Amino acid sequence: MGFKDLRSFLSKLEEEGQLVRYSEPIALSPDWSDITRALPRMGQYGPAILADNLEGYKGKKIVAGVHASLANCALMFGHSKHTSLQDQINSLGKRWVAAGDASSAKLVWVENPPCQEVIIEGDDVNLYELLPLHRLNPSDGGFYLPKTCVVTKDMYSPDDIDSENVGTYRCQIHGPNTIGINISNMHDAGEHIAQAEALGVPMPIAICLGNDPMLDFMASTPLKSDESEYKYAAALGDFTYELTKATLSNLDVPANAEFVIEGEILPFERFPEGPFGEFPGTYSGVGKTCRIHVKRVTHRKDPIYSTIYIGGRSETESDMLLALNTCSLLYNQLRVDFPQVRAVNAMYQHGMTTIVSAKPRSPGHAKTIALRVACTPHGTDYCRNIIMVDAEVDPFNLTEVMWALSTRVRCEEDVFFIPSTPGLPLIPADVRPPLGRKLVIDATTPIPPDEFRPSKVVEPYQKSTDWRDTIAKIQQQLQK
Repeated sequence: MGFKDLRSFLSKLEEEGQLVRYSEPIALSPDWSDITRALPRMGQYGPAILADNLEGYKGKKIVAGVHASLANCALMFGHSKHTSLQDQINSLGKRWVAAGDASSAKLVWVENPPCQEVIIEGDDVNLYELLPLHRLNPSDGGFYLPKTCVVTKDMYSPDDIDSENVGTYRCQIHGPNTIGINISNMHDAGEHIAQAEALGVPMPIAICLGNDPMLDFMASTPLKSDESEYKYAAALGDFTYELTKATLSNLDVPANAEFVIEGEILPFERFPEGPFGEFPGTYSGVGKTCRIHVKRVTHRKDPIYSTIYIGGRSETESDMLLALNTCSLLYNQLRVDFPQVRAVNAMYQHGMTTIVSAKPRSPGHAKTIALRVACTPHGTDYCRNIIMVDAEVDPFNLTEVMWALSTRVRCEEDVFFIPSTPGLPLIPADVRPPLGRKLVIDATTPIPPDEFRPSKVVEPYQKSTDWRDTIAKIQQQLQK
């Protein structure tokens, strides 16, 4: 079912009518940014777009929108492109359960991999010429690599693939062979940098671009530090994952990536990076971050540069990329301790506002579940606003959620906040980063002896039928 590389997935998208090939002349700035911003706003069937006539980059290819729509994500998992959001989340949740700790995942290391068909090193490395770089947003501080899989290793366990990290971090081009990389101390790669600095040695690092869709999906998933993104990509995608060793280090990289940028981070070096139009829809400030000294770039013949849009206030591909894995992973994590949880909606801004439906079993129980959300690996710094609703309320139906907020919330009893929790510098509301705060709203129906004015909820007839599918089918027939 899995797709071993970007190219095979693009072929599937084209077969399903989900890939647009664009060969007219195009200016990367601002045209490409406008195009990539438009794709996730095209609804469930928004396509990917592949362009090959780029001004200033003759012969280069660029693609965006690979994960921009529900249809594309459904195809990634082997479903029909018509599969609904809820069905995709339910299916993914079952895959997580079946994968377990991914110890049975199939990994294989290959010699002479496609990602190393072409090798560029030394003074020949010039990222400005090699990649069709462009500004995503007009006030960005420079060119960014917006869709990366960054590979680092635990410096104390260099042979343990489970502690090897594949993460998505923002990377700013600082020069022909230098890249600024913004990594929080909270992230696994941040811990690896701290280890290298404690040892006083350079840290090997690889940036992989144009990867198979499942690895891009897993790199943005909040796994534990001892869980392998490669193993989960293989387990959830149900295929054997092909890896290879980087040419300059012991790092494991995807054998079928389009580009692999190899380099190292020197200890205690910090350089200005930013601003950048980030996922909350605002520009980040300028801060000092690590810098990658690029030593070698390997790539496939006729490589495809894969990008993504970040920075909008409404739907973006980065939101979609994170939405499915965050919803399903939070659901499974909560269900371990709270089987009363029915569904989790973390679709918005990486789960900054998360809605959980559950069937509380005692007074205050919903608030306890909310606190558990705040303590998950993802929720620690991302789930800022946590809304609890009854099991009968669909957390993905915002009309029902608003009903719960409007009729179930008692301010004094059901709204509280937790100060001085881990925050994100990217959030304008976190005025003293890295400290933030959590807001909890309990919109569930109180359980006696908790106080609530008696009321009877209006329900449909006992033998009521849901006519939505029937009416939709008739409507589709009329449109033919």
